[in-house]
Amino acid sequence: MTDGSTGAHLRPVPDLERIPTPAVPADIVPFPLKNTTAPAAVADAPAVGVVKPGEWEAELPDTDDPEAEGLIEGAPVDPAREVYPLSVAEWMQERNKTRLPVLPDWVKLPDQRAAVRKWAIRHYSTMLGYHAVRLPCIYAPKVLAYSPRGAWRWSTAVGRWVFDAEGKGLRVAAVAAEDAGEYLKLSRQRNDRVRLRSIVATVAGFVGLTAALTLYVMAPSWLLMLSMATFTTALGLAGAPADRPLIDRAKVTFRKRRLSSDIVVRAHDAANLTSRDQSIAFPRPIGRDGDGWRVVVDLPYGKTFEDAVKAHARLASGMDIAPTQLFLDKDETSGRRVSYWIADRDPLAVPAGRTPLLGATRVDFWKPFPWGVDERGNPVMATMLWLSLLVGAVPRQGKTFSARTIALAAALDPHVRLIVFDGKASPDWRAFAKVAHRIGFGIVPRNGIDPVEHLINALMELKADVEDRYHRLSELPLHICPEGKLTPEISRDRKLNMPLTLVVVDEVQEYLQHPTHGKTVLELLVYLARVAPAVGVPVMLSTQKPDDTACPSVLRDQHQARFSLRVGSWQVSDVVLGAGSYSEGLDASKLLKSHKGVGLLKGMSDDSGIVRTYLADGRDANTILTRAAALREAEGTLTGDAVGQSTSTRGADAILTDVAAVLGRSEDKVWSETIVDRLAELNPDAYSEWAELEGRAKADQLATALKPYGIKTDQVWGKTDTGKGANRRGIERQHIIDAVTERNKKRAGK
Repeated sequence: MTDGSTGAHLRPVPDLERIPTPAVPADIVPFPLKNTTAPAAVADAPAVGVVKPGEWEAELPDTDDPEAEGLIEGAPVDPAREVYPLSVAEWMQERNKTRLPVLPDWVKLPDQRAAVRKWAIRHYSTMLGYHAVRLPCIYAPKVLAYSPRGAWRWSTAVGRWVFDAEGKGLRVAAVAAEDAGEYLKLSRQRNDRVRLRSIVATVAGFVGLTAALTLYVMAPSWLLMLSMATFTTALGLAGAPADRPLIDRAKVTFRKRRLSSDIVVRAHDAANLTSRDQSIAFPRPIGRDGDGWRVVVDLPYGKTFEDAVKAHARLASGMDIAPTQLFLDKDETSGRRVSYWIADRDPLAVPAGRTPLLGATRVDFWKPFPWGVDERGNPVMATMLWLSLLVGAVPRQGKTFSARTIALAAALDPHVRLIVFDGKASPDWRAFAKVAHRIGFGIVPRNGIDPVEHLINALMELKADVEDRYHRLSELPLHICPEGKLTPEISRDRKLNMPLTLVVVDEVQEYLQHPTHGKTVLELLVYLARVAPAVGVPVMLSTQKPDDTACPSVLRDQHQARFSLRVGSWQVSDVVLGAGSYSEGLDASKLLKSHKGVGLLKGMSDDSGIVRTYLADGRDANTILTRAAALREAEGTLTGDAVGQSTSTRGADAILTDVAAVLGRSEDKVWSETIVDRLAELNPDAYSEWAELEGRAKADQLATALKPYGIKTDQVWGKTDTGKGANRRGIERQHIIDAVTERNKKRAGK
């Protein structure tokens, strides 16, 4: 069929025999988070040369053909199927779909019956065992202790009933009102009741005493003991205090009750969101939504979503629930419409479970991957493409584990390059040495390697790569790079050498506060967070000190995505999530200590919300990384530190010696480009990549390396190879000599 507007070309059915079959069809394991339509069976596929309806498009006559003159495109020959009414059989079939089954699925399916049977056996055997253990040592002493109180309560209740104690208040009121007629009427009624009830009580007492004597004399011992236990238990139950029941619960149940409109109105009254003239309105009925209730209300005119956010705690109190059970969502259709989700229990205290990455053979990092679930248990998919992520939290709230899950997903994609640095040198990131291209721990030099200088070298190397990617992507042919952007095919082409590269710096404040190299690290990270994601180099930083001193705003503001676990105050939450987040209802300070691994996510997608991140402990992380290392080894993508191909750890301290070595004694001022070229000849392993840069990039690279020691690159007059004079950026030889002298003094002092 044609589209009715343009001629369609003949599209042949692809030759099924020519389609290559992958050798290992299960290399990429999809995460079964959403229901998808099952693919058609192979048996249903047409044979080669057989055409099924809808697989070909009609070919219109060529308008250039003389024989086609006068032909016009008309209406389709076959009218749309929808114009035909449903037949009686089809109508009855549709009605059959609405009928509920007589028996539930678990009764009809053998495996479901077995699962229910196992659950019932396990559940009720646990309950019986729980109470059987406590019966002789806990329940029996409680019965004996409470039975005297129960006997007293029972006898008191019988006495009040026999002597009509419930009518005493009316008789006293009649005496106080001096109503003789009413009093006489009530007195006669009492006398009649007491007379009748005394007879009933006497007969019942006589019958009870007779039965007790009969049991004592004639009944067997087991029946006598059973009767005494039953009677004592009944007295014990009657005498048990209300706050201390006789029998404990074998299963702890959470509080769950039905939510009504009266409760919601009461909550808004308590939160001062209503007035005498106006109350709230319900545009939709209150209904269940997962493990909770969904309530949509229209606030009084003049009240906004921000007012409801400020009254969050009072609303929760009015509904008689914990604040962590109430979630507010903004409705874009009206400024006064608010959507509430009231959970049956605190959903954030329920762990999300172990990461699905444990069951994945590999991951395609170009596609979203499972990171956790939201407050309602719906999967939350994360992506690191084209953005940088900032993770902030107070210590021991799961910050590192949350960030590590993203890095684990990247590790399972053998075509993703990893650069991992941990400012606190904790064991959490040690296993990444199996797969990381560049990796470092802490800020203290060990075994002759300075991790801070290693970080600077890695970031410089990455900066040069990013600048080079921009140039090369713009120069690639259109059939390879049609839009000038990185694609999965380009990133996996080893000849082009532009793989996705994930940069992870945990506890970044340790590097930023380094007395010597802190400013250099800051400048490099600001550049990468701002520019690198656009060419396939996402950056993820995490910190427990997101203030301006430890993590300046110039770096925080470069992150498009923010994730904040529990913090100390709403001001700190705004620092991590971005200014104005509190007014949007995002406040990470409301999270509790028990909410480990739970945080507020903003900027990764259009929606902001709560994420309960999956857990991958040290053992799980090691399992995943071992599999990732084997996968990369099979693909041939292990590089850098993972295979011992470390760059030289020569930082600014070493470059001073190298620059001094390439400067002639008669050269007072030299261009930066010339110095870089000489450095590449002196030490190709350390500086060859610098020499491949353009002129300005060379000067920037040298300036960044010398800046920690106060050496600036200024305009310097010199001559080109042709003898023509020019003014370019360069350094003075005396500045290098002074820096080397100062360095040697510090070393001598140590």
